[in-house]
Amino acid sequence: MNTRSTPENDLIRRIRTGAGARLNSAIQLGIGDDAALFSPRRGYETVLTCDWFLEGTHFLRDKHPADSVGWKCLARAVSDIAAMGAEPRCFLLGLALPDSHTGRWLNEFLAGLRRAARSFKCPLAGGDTTRRDEILLNVTVVGEILWGRALLRSGTRPGDTIYVSGRLGEAEMGLQHIRSKRRIAKSEAAVRKHLYPEPRIALGRWLADRRIATSMMDLSDGLSTDLPRLCSASGVGARLHAARIPAVKEPNRPGAKNVDAIDLALNGGDDYELLFTVRPNKARQVPCAFHGLPLTAIGEIVRGRKLTLVRTDGREQALPRGGWDPFRRPAR
Repeated sequence: MNTRSTPENDLIRRIRTGAGARLNSAIQLGIGDDAALFSPRRGYETVLTCDWFLEGTHFLRDKHPADSVGWKCLARAVSDIAAMGAEPRCFLLGLALPDSHTGRWLNEFLAGLRRAARSFKCPLAGGDTTRRDEILLNVTVVGEILWGRALLRSGTRPGDTIYVSGRLGEAEMGLQHIRSKRRIAKSEAAVRKHLYPEPRIALGRWLADRRIATSMMDLSDGLSTDLPRLCSASGVGARLHAARIPAVKEPNRPGAKNVDAIDLALNGGDDYELLFTVRPNKARQVPCAFHGLPLTAIGEIVRGRKLTLVRTDGREQALPRGGWDPFRRPAR
């Protein structure tokens, strides 16, 4: 690597320092060479994932604090590792940004990224930088799991119980608050859930280590979009009960717009909770909460490919698909 002072080299040095890049037992060689060297532990499988985080699509430059962009770009990708029951080991960062955002914005972004890397025990190992008018981020995470323990989407069978962690729709509500206000109250639970999501690493590992779950994935695009993906991978259908879904509760506020909590729970994205299935004979091993995080049974896996929603009034309907899909054409 050319170490003389150039704008890009200076930027790389700032990222290495600001994001807390460091070597560990897995990263034998990090930033400073053409590529990093990663050493997997004996008896473990390597888990790989990558994730885009794009200005205008996933965050708004004038609405989202820079430190939350740093936190969330890593949290989103780490959530995929957690959804396999694995633990993150290191990550690569692809960063494109304009000259106007190489000062204070970048410093705050790196501070959020550094906090996330420390919280998730997932240090920066390398990456790439370039200049572009809009801010584009790509994160690749390397994880590990004991050989044969990875939880897939394809393992569930008819009769399994469907569970979710946490409360669904909260992050979407947080986004609505951010869009409607000039000043962001980061202390609001829904806003924090949107800005600083917590990937469920410990829960994923617990379910995998004890072989409790038969299948699992994270909820990034909304329950109505992600559950069909899990069912498709396993060749099964599902029956959800709206009354059991842990929906967000909006406090009563004068002049506040009515919120359809079930719609948010079904279609809101960015929750990064875990969706998993359990055989009936192991359901007793699933507690009501895991380290304070609620775990809720919301339905069951059925034969065939039909996905049904049992409404709160007892009527049944086909599960509507209204979650996030970047290629879905907007309604006219």
